[in-house]
Amino acid sequence: MPQSRVAREAAAVQDWRQLEVVGVTGSPDSEQEGGAVTVIDADELAERNAGFAGGGSFAGLKLMPSGGLTVIGCVDPRVDPSDVLGLKLGEAAVIRNVGGRVTPETLRTLGMLAKVVQARTGGPRPGDVHYAVLQHTDCGITDLAAFPESLADYFDVPAGDLDAKAVTDPVAAVRVDVESLKQKLPAGVFVSGLVYDVATGLIDIVVPPARVEA
Repeated sequence: MPQSRVAREAAAVQDWRQLEVVGVTGSPDSEQEGGAVTVIDADELAERNAGFAGGGSFAGLKLMPSGGLTVIGCVDPRVDPSDVLGLKLGEAAVIRNVGGRVTPETLRTLGMLAKVVQARTGGPRPGDVHYAVLQHTDCGITDLAAFPESLADYFDVPAGDLDAKAVTDPVAAVRVDVESLKQKLPAGVFVSGLVYDVATGLIDIVVPPARVEA
């Protein structure tokens, strides 16, 4: 019998706790990929924030992204959409998860954001809207191919259907996820698919922006 959502979330928490016990989350003197890790603590965050606040770039920003853009991207620290896409504060809404994938949870989040827009404006977001799926090379989600049960829970599909998610191929995965979005988003919005190359710093437009048809 498939696990309930609550059971899957509880199992994920337990997995994370086990990782912490064996030191995967790191410590001030730990090493990752051959280099020493320096933990950024809360005092450092506050100091950096003071510099940000002093610049005043946050003033006057609105809830709705000024660029009419929502980016679905990966949690990988090398692939911050604001940096790799040159986005300014307030231009885009960003949803980040493992792999930058369109999962059932991603779709639920988009549905909640639509409700926020409805509550603020009384209707759908005005003007053109662009949803960009941003995935990348050398993504850690490819390592999860060794854990099909976890991936099956993540995508909420049977393990036997994982091949259709193209987990090990970012170009194919972007195409899969763009098609998933087109099935769920309202007609008229734009959807595109991008793959970022961590070696060159460049993106490849795998799926050019196109309107969702009715």
